[in-house]
Amino acid sequence: MPFETSLLPDDPHDRRLVARVHPPGRVNPTPKDRYDLVVVGGGTAGLVSAAGAVGLGASVALVERGLLGGDCLNVGCVPSKAVLAPAHRLAAIRHGGDLGLAADGRADFAAVMERMRRLRADISEHDSVERFTRLGVDVFLGEGRFVGRDRLQVGSATLAFRKAILATGGRPAVPDVPGLADAGYLTNETVFTLTRLPARLVVLGGGPIGCELSQAFGRLGTEVHLVGRDARLLPRDDAEAAGLLERSLRADGVHLHLGTTITRVAPAVEAKSVTLADGTVLAADAFLVAAGRKANVEGLGLDAAGVAVTERGLDVDDYLRTSNRRIYAVGDVAGRWQFTHAADAMARLAIRNALFPGKGRLSRLTIPWCTYTEPEVAQVGPTLAMARAANQAVDVYRVAWGDVDRARLDGETDGFVQVLARKGTDAIVGATAVGGPAGDAIGAVSLAMTNRLGVRAFAGTVFPYPTQLEVLRKLGDQYNRTRLTPFAKGLIGTWLRWGWW
Repeated sequence: MPFETSLLPDDPHDRRLVARVHPPGRVNPTPKDRYDLVVVGGGTAGLVSAAGAVGLGASVALVERGLLGGDCLNVGCVPSKAVLAPAHRLAAIRHGGDLGLAADGRADFAAVMERMRRLRADISEHDSVERFTRLGVDVFLGEGRFVGRDRLQVGSATLAFRKAILATGGRPAVPDVPGLADAGYLTNETVFTLTRLPARLVVLGGGPIGCELSQAFGRLGTEVHLVGRDARLLPRDDAEAAGLLERSLRADGVHLHLGTTITRVAPAVEAKSVTLADGTVLAADAFLVAAGRKANVEGLGLDAAGVAVTERGLDVDDYLRTSNRRIYAVGDVAGRWQFTHAADAMARLAIRNALFPGKGRLSRLTIPWCTYTEPEVAQVGPTLAMARAANQAVDVYRVAWGDVDRARLDGETDGFVQVLARKGTDAIVGATAVGGPAGDAIGAVSLAMTNRLGVRAFAGTVFPYPTQLEVLRKLGDQYNRTRLTPFAKGLIGTWLRWGWW
């Protein structure tokens, strides 16, 4: 293929995927004289930008050098969740003694990965060249390079534009560890090509990707060692929530080596030899790097476009404009939040600002996130520790999943939902959820924050019983009880005694 890809060339599902998102032999269209918008990068941010702009009546060109769908479809959210699902179900069976289940679950790794490839190919129709062409987007497959402040070259074609959106995404950051390159390693871009379960896996990185894949492989039968530089997992999340995840990973048999680094990786006769800073030596059949991301800014001709680059990627203002006011940047290449949903939200903001007299601000977005381990760990806004460190006065409302009937019936009582409100008010400033449907719960809190609804709104909402999201009503009830001061209670008592009602 004329581009790098981490797929299985002889697999029918992967061939079907490629036929949709980078059809072999396809001829690019003849470019228009000038486009209202040129989008560079066909991941989530780029696809949302192109579809949204053409839907508003703009003339749009979309340029992608690899596979449409980007990381999310091909090597990120879609394949990882497809692998996590059977791993979580397998663990539920093995740990199902409290539910009266026999613990005899076994994993067929080849079948798990084949299912993943099949589902990924099925979902790819939403990101296909055919779909976007049908929408009215001119799709150009190939390397895009700026040759001026308002021109991009793709092959022999030059695309002139009024505005452009850069959505080139990111890639795994690979640390400079002696011997790593020679010994060989996996990243999220290559791990999903595995067809045989590695007996021993060392994972470098205690962030969301490292935690999710460590748990998945551990539950499917691999001996996993997770090595993290920080003293705890998920350093951006609530420490107590991360501690519950740590306990769960250990229960799954994952060996945690936290607060340390890898000093050397070397190939051995039958495995890789991984040496830690304290001298511990681990044997591994596979080594997975999950140690952060790096923005894709190389080879784009950004100097010719007048677009400034920083160490973290593209520098954008609060309206997502780069140093060239014609060019906007969205998604991982410019985002402080490297999540699919953040890329989607940034793209919608950039379309508005690029095509209209837009005033949408990045700083006004409410961006939650979730790590899809068991337990799920989700966050929006600051954690309690962050709020206190910033001297932000808050009231804390907290409900344990064990206090929710449905959670007890489902046997999912570990964890809690905690909401922070501005001191003396019900205005939500942040929330943490761990366990149960934490991601769903944090999404509901984000909805309230975005629409300026306070904690009291949860108390006034009728939730179907029994659902786990009843946890939100309980949080609202907690807030209402704080309003029932002794004085207020006395007034109510007087009212009732005198029968004024």
